[in-house]
Amino acid sequence: MTPLDAKTADPVPATSAGATAACPAPNLFGSIRRADEAMRQRGFTGLRPYTRRWFDFIWLIYTVFFFIEPVQRNSRPYWIQFAAVYAVFLSLYTGIIYAGSRRVAYLCLAGMGVLGLVYYPVNTSSSGMIIYIIAFAPFISDSIKSSIVIFALSSGALMAEGYVLHLNPWTWGFPAFFGLLVGAGNLLAAQRMRSNQKLLLAHEEIEHLAKVAERERIARDLHDVLGHTLSVVVLKSELAGKILHQNPERAQKEIAEVEQIARTALAEVREAIRGYRAEGLAAELDRARATLDAAGVSLDCSSTPPKLLPAQETVLSLILREAITNIVRHAHASRCEVSFEQNAERTILQIEDDGSGGIRSEGSGLRGMRERVESLNGRLQILSENGTSIMIEIPA
Repeated sequence: MTPLDAKTADPVPATSAGATAACPAPNLFGSIRRADEAMRQRGFTGLRPYTRRWFDFIWLIYTVFFFIEPVQRNSRPYWIQFAAVYAVFLSLYTGIIYAGSRRVAYLCLAGMGVLGLVYYPVNTSSSGMIIYIIAFAPFISDSIKSSIVIFALSSGALMAEGYVLHLNPWTWGFPAFFGLLVGAGNLLAAQRMRSNQKLLLAHEEIEHLAKVAERERIARDLHDVLGHTLSVVVLKSELAGKILHQNPERAQKEIAEVEQIARTALAEVREAIRGYRAEGLAAELDRARATLDAAGVSLDCSSTPPKLLPAQETVLSLILREAITNIVRHAHASRCEVSFEQNAERTILQIEDDGSGGIRSEGSGLRGMRERVESLNGRLQILSENGTSIMIEIPA
């Protein structure tokens, strides 16, 4: 019983016949929800199912005080009457534990209150039913005000009845006082339990989001790494096939480079699984130049790559790689220009080509670019009319 069992307060024991009821421990109302707000969002208005509800019946041990007067009177009619009342009490108790909604639980509480007040003049020890009501209330209602109202109504009704009927003050004063102590303790325990449950739910949500973010990161890294590498492999393989008969030595060199690129790609895939770290913008520019040369596209980069934080440099390197891959695959360009600009406030990377342009929607590659830039609180802008221009702006 995860949060319901962990570090909860012990029940307050009954110490006299006047205090005939129990103080159910904080895990008494086992069907309490993991987190009230989360359950409401899931459209669940009832109480959470609980696999060890039988444990809640242990608190019936305090009903032993109900038997004092029947034993003392030793009357068969009185025993029959008591047996009927006790059976109804057990039914209401079971109904509260197995209640599928707050409404049912409240109805059972009300029924137990009526039963206790009606039977109290006959068997003063039945005042313990009021203590059960007070003990249950904090675990049924997540409202502190509602619980306090139930405390006040229950104890007030018991004291008023005892006073009006001129019964022994010990039979109604002590149970009312003891019930308020039990209610206060259970109210604190219930609120602490709910806080623990919400904290546990928050931790689970954080773990889930972390797993999702890691899967998305791996997907983006693999897309960028493999997309670029496989494009180069295709280009060089086609080139080797075209010049195989005219220039065997050049073709052999291209095939050797394909092998080397494939080996590098294998290492990069492993890095992507662990957490990809780029070699730097300068190395990525050299790789881009070689890729574009194989595709017959000239690269013009007159500016020097700026000095950046490792995380920023990794993001810009992967964006540059994805942009070059897109140019090779789709742009049909003959020229590509890469420029850097850096000042005290921001760093700008701009990639332009003279290709066909006409980007109408973002695919997984462009979407991955945008997600990477946004992770750095940056901005990505794409213009695709005459050629394509990609501008990435990140804060310094």
